[in-house]
Amino acid sequence: MSAVHGAILGRLQRRRLFVKTRRRGVHKGSRRAGRSGTSLEFSDFRSYQPGDDIRLIDWNIYGRTQKHYIKRFLDEQEIHAAILLDATPSMQAIETKWTRAKELAAALSFIALNNDDRLTFIPVSASATGKITRKGAVYGKSVYTSILSVSGTGTPGSFTENLIKENLRHLQAAILITDGMENMEDFEALFRKLAGLRIEVKLIQVLAREEIFPEKTGDLMLVDSETGQSVNVSMNENVIKLYQKRLASHNAKLEELCRKYGFVYVPVTDKDDLQEFLIHTCTAKKVLE
Repeated sequence: MSAVHGAILGRLQRRRLFVKTRRRGVHKGSRRAGRSGTSLEFSDFRSYQPGDDIRLIDWNIYGRTQKHYIKRFLDEQEIHAAILLDATPSMQAIETKWTRAKELAAALSFIALNNDDRLTFIPVSASATGKITRKGAVYGKSVYTSILSVSGTGTPGSFTENLIKENLRHLQAAILITDGMENMEDFEALFRKLAGLRIEVKLIQVLAREEIFPEKTGDLMLVDSETGQSVNVSMNENVIKLYQKRLASHNAKLEELCRKYGFVYVPVTDKDDLQEFLIHTCTAKKVLE
């Protein structure tokens, strides 16, 4: 693992996925349930972190080790979260966009595991790598590295088409990482399913800066990476402005659709600073806390 990624993980140690829906879980986790526990039974201990309730510090252990540990009670709740990465050809067509999407998926997966949440990672439409299901901080770095190396040509079908077929009934939270380049009708069908399952959803839309601000001009042949269809276009200032207007309208509709279903929408580009986005933007948007 590079020094850059090591530094990122170091800063993410104290973050966790923001989940406002607190369902009482069967398994143990490190986040408190929505209601106070009544049992004095506890399962084990974990290291104290700033922001923890100091009343839960075990002072007997501190007296022996000079280290602060928190009792983990049986009523503490496990959240099952999914990181759903769009791995269709349109996502992989621009290397910097694909890399940024994988970096976000890897970082968010690491955060989930580091906080004892149960993780399911699915590279939706990818044929080379299957889904990952893990629980426990011990898997954090290995899963992070595995996600960064995800590759392969996409299987037939769109992100929404493939994702809607997945069994997601066990989830409390899901983070969708996609470029959003699909029909609103398809997104609405997917959102309707997720909302019906009472899954708390965040959608991170990843676009390359060159998709927002095209620089190529002249006579070009544009090829749809999803369908393989091509079209000849004379790129000039007016065509670029029309394209940008339609892209902005499409993105606004996607954001509005997220708002309609109570989902969180967060845009990002391949040129945005990764740490700044994770630490500040994702916290402000309540993707992380």
